[in-house]
Amino acid sequence: MRGPREMSVEYPITPGVRQLRELGIEFEPHVFDYVEKGGTGHSSEVLGVSEHEVVKTLVFRTAEREGIIVLMHGDMKVSTRELGRLAGLKKVGPASPEDASKLTGYQVGGISPFGLKTKIRIFGEETIRNLAKIYINAGKRGFLVSLDPKSFWEVLSVESVKVGFREGDN
Repeated sequence: MRGPREMSVEYPITPGVRQLRELGIEFEPHVFDYVEKGGTGHSSEVLGVSEHEVVKTLVFRTAEREGIIVLMHGDMKVSTRELGRLAGLKKVGPASPEDASKLTGYQVGGISPFGLKTKIRIFGEETIRNLAKIYINAGKRGFLVSLDPKSFWEVLSVESVKVGFREGDN
């Protein structure tokens, strides 16, 4: 059964799609050719949208080896120092691709905050919530969904933080 805004595009039914449907969150699927290391720049170009609207799902590890996720604008980076300070964590660093896959159940390049394999604390750059629509991975490389970020923020217990910066910002 498709949600009201789902188009008749053929797309994979991932754990992320299943959770979106279970929660009744409207989304529009976008399937495109995945490019290794293309990142959000490739996604935004293919979809014809600003890279700021494409949200990446980044997996980090804490000093205690716990996994956390950060949702960040595609054109921004995460200050791990600020994230650690705001989240009350001693040390935060990027998870290895193997750890990220093990924690989320998804392959790097296809990690989604929806339908996660394990319960993981999720942080989101606060300005993402202010956008009318975002494009975010739905659990497979080359597969994003567009949706209103307010539709899932509370449901996934996303903790709003201000940890993003652009290259060259001080």
